[in-house]
Amino acid sequence: MSAYDYIIVGAGSAGCVLANRLSADPACQVLLLEAGGSDLHPFIRMPSAFSLPMNMQRFNWFYHAEPSATLQGRALHCPRGKVLGGSSSINGMVWVRGHPGDFDHWHSLGAEGWRYADVLPYFKKSETVTWPDADPTYRGTEGPLTVSRGTRANPLYDLLVTAAAQAGFATSDDLNGYQQEGFGPFDMSVQQGVRCSAARAYLQPIRQRSNLTIRTQVQVTRVTFDGNTATGVEFRQGRTRHVASSTTRVILSAGAIGSPQLLQLSGVGPAELLRRLNIPVLHDATEVGANLQDHLEVYCQQATTSPYSLNRQLGLLSKGWIGARWLLQQSGLGATNHFESGGFIRSGYDAGRPDIQYHFLPAAISYDGRAPAEGNGFQLHTGPMQSRSRGSVQIISANADDHPRIDFNYMAEEHDWQVFRQAIRTARELFSQNALADVSGAEIQPGAQCQTDQQLDAFIARQAESAYHPCGTCRMGSDDQAVVDPAGQVKGVDGLMVVDASIFPQITNGNLNAPTIMVAEKIAAGLTGETLPSESPPVYQPEQHSAEQHQPGEQTTSATREVDNQHDR
Repeated sequence: MSAYDYIIVGAGSAGCVLANRLSADPACQVLLLEAGGSDLHPFIRMPSAFSLPMNMQRFNWFYHAEPSATLQGRALHCPRGKVLGGSSSINGMVWVRGHPGDFDHWHSLGAEGWRYADVLPYFKKSETVTWPDADPTYRGTEGPLTVSRGTRANPLYDLLVTAAAQAGFATSDDLNGYQQEGFGPFDMSVQQGVRCSAARAYLQPIRQRSNLTIRTQVQVTRVTFDGNTATGVEFRQGRTRHVASSTTRVILSAGAIGSPQLLQLSGVGPAELLRRLNIPVLHDATEVGANLQDHLEVYCQQATTSPYSLNRQLGLLSKGWIGARWLLQQSGLGATNHFESGGFIRSGYDAGRPDIQYHFLPAAISYDGRAPAEGNGFQLHTGPMQSRSRGSVQIISANADDHPRIDFNYMAEEHDWQVFRQAIRTARELFSQNALADVSGAEIQPGAQCQTDQQLDAFIARQAESAYHPCGTCRMGSDDQAVVDPAGQVKGVDGLMVVDASIFPQITNGNLNAPTIMVAEKIAAGLTGETLPSESPPVYQPEQHSAEQHQPGEQTTSATREVDNQHDR
C-alpha cells in the first residue's frame, strides 16, 4: 500500500477527531482503519434506541470482564463500539465534561499541560451548543459536535431538581459550565433529534477529502517497527493481509481495551507477560494495560402514582407510535436519551470535588432496556465517580482475534463501599423530599428492608453494573513508568502515539465521551501546530462544610440542609 503521513487505528471518538483535524492539511495523507462498519443504521441514529446497538454483535466488540469476587462472581459486560464512531455510536449520549478539578488533578499526577485552564479551549472547540443562553465563556458555539438538551416536557425531570434543592443541594443551569456541582439539566450529543456521534460530527462532513482514506471491516494485528521506530501496521481485511506504512506517526485510538492490547501484541508491554506468550519484547513497559478504571452504578428505583412514568410507554402500540413519529419528524420520545436531568455531589467533607453522579430516568427499567419493573416508576442511576480500585487489561495470546483478559478489580477498596452506600442513602433522601414524595409509591430497590451497611453491600454486590466508562490503561504522565508523555507519544519507542480514553491518568467525574473528544482535539492541535491559549474563568467552589460535603452516613434533615444551602449561596 501507499505510505501515509499518519495511520490512525480506530474510528471511534478520538480517531474521528484526529482524522478530521490531521487531514485538514491537503498535503497530509491520512489512513483511518476501523474494525466495524457503517454507522448509518436507524437504531444508532435514534437516540432512545441506544440499548439496541449496544447489544448487537454487528456494532459491539462484546467484551466481558473477568468474574468479580466482590460482585458475587459476576462477569460484567464491557461493551465497546465496533463501528464508525466507536462507542459514541452506541453510548447513552450523555455529554459530561467532568469537573474542573479532575484536570487540575491530572496535572498534579504528571500530565503537565492538562489543567482545566489548558483543556477548556478544546472542550469549547469541539462543540456547538443549541440553547440560546449558554455562556460562551465556558461553552462552544462553532464546533463540529452538536450538544443539545431534551425538552424536559416530563414534569418528573424538574421535580428531581426541585427535590434536590429541598434537600439543600445546589442547583446549576449548566453542569458543563461554571458549576458542575449540584443538580440540573443534562446535555446530550443529539442534533435535531438524531444521535450526533463522533462519526457524524467529524467524519461525515469530510468523507470526500482526497487525502483521507477510510477502511472499514479491518482487523489490525500489530504495529510494525524498524528497530525502535514504528513504521506502520499490519491488518487483515477479509482474508487478505496488508501492511500499511507511515512516514510520520502511527496513532492508536482503539480505546481503553484495544489500545493496550495492540501495544502488547506489538511487543510494547510488560516483558514477563510478552515472553510468556512468545512475543518478542521491543520495550518493557510494565504499565501498559495497568491502571484500568471504570464507573459502577446501581438503579435506585421508586414506584410512582404519577401518569408521567415512561413505563407506560413500553407497550408495542406505544413503541410503534414513538418509532413512527421519530422516523417521520425526528421528534417526540424517540428523539431523546431520556437522561434529561441529574447531578453531582460530594460524598463527604474530605471529598475535594464531586465524587457521586446521578442520572435521573422517569422509568424503572434496566439500562439495556430489559427487565422493566412491574408497574410504573422512576429511578436514579447511582454511583461513585472516583473509585480507588485499579484493574488491568492483558492479552492471553499472540492472536489479535483473542479478546484480552479484562480484570476491573471492582470494589477492591473499602473506601469504594463507603461512598457507594452514601450514594444510595442520598438517593433515598432525594426521593423522600416533598417534590417527589408526592408522586412516590413504595421503594422498588434496594427495597425498604435494605438498610444496614451489610445489607447495602449485599445489594451492591448483587446489582451493581458497569456504567461503561473504561479508561486509564495507557496512562499519561511525566514519570518514567507512564505509558505516554503529555503529548500522547509512547515512551521508549519513536513514531507511535496513543490518543483515546486509555491515556487518562485518573477517571473523570461523569461520562467519558466529552473528555475523550477533548483529548483528541488537544493532541491533534499539538500535531498541527494550532494550539490554543489557556483560559482561566472562575469556577464554582462551595464553602467548606456546605451541604454538598456532608459526611457519609450523616443524617441531615431537609431543614438543616436548606439553611446550609442558603449560607452557601
